[in-house]
Amino acid sequence: MIEAARSIGAKDRRIILRHILPNALAPVIVYTALNIGGVILAEAGLSFLGLGVRPPAPSWGSMLAEGKDFIFNASWLVAWPGEAIFFTVLGYNLLGDGLSNALDPRLNLRRIK
Repeated sequence: MIEAARSIGAKDRRIILRHILPNALAPVIVYTALNIGGVILAEAGLSFLGLGVRPPAPSWGSMLAEGKDFIFNASWLVAWPGEAIFFTVLGYNLLGDGLSNALDPRLNLRRIK
């Protein structure tokens, strides 16, 4: 497609905007949506170890670290931040999977009956 556009004399800007960008945008969006969950887990893990954000700023990992000493007496101190991490990461992964299915040009759901 790019070679055909070059052969008819299209400028580089037009080739990028009309051919390369539309084909590269969908995988970038899906990749970003799927990696947000990993970033959330990395931040929570670093904050749990004490290497994340500083204590005045809220973080689910630091909430887990503060509540781990009271897990048998007040289990909700670790249950709620843990569930928040779980459901947020699950939501972003499902969003990325849905975007992958919606933006995949090879998968045409209208043909499937």
